[in-house]
Amino acid sequence: MADKKFQRTIENFICGHCGAAVAGDGFTNHCPHCLHSKHVDVNPGDRAATCGGLMLPIGLEQKGDTWIVTQRCRSCGHEFRCKTRPEDFDAVLKLAKRLADPR
Repeated sequence: MADKKFQRTIENFICGHCGAAVAGDGFTNHCPHCLHSKHVDVNPGDRAATCGGLMLPIGLEQKGDTWIVTQRCRSCGHEFRCKTRPEDFDAVLKLAKRLADPR
């Protein structure tokens, strides 16, 4: 069984969806502008996934004061849930609106 311990990996990246430059701090999982990410981890921070597909935000739930985004890989279908951060607020609102009215 794979080790599920979080591995802090500090990396800056360019969002594969919206093109924003994102400054990583080792806890950054997704773009704060559009909530997309890249399928690079098997377990958080390990960079062991070989897929590399774009992870699309497909779900949103609230747990206490925290919003959790569910992402699905466009390439392989893998799903992952991640916590949002305060800088994600505008993107969380846009996702909530899109999910409420998917036209």
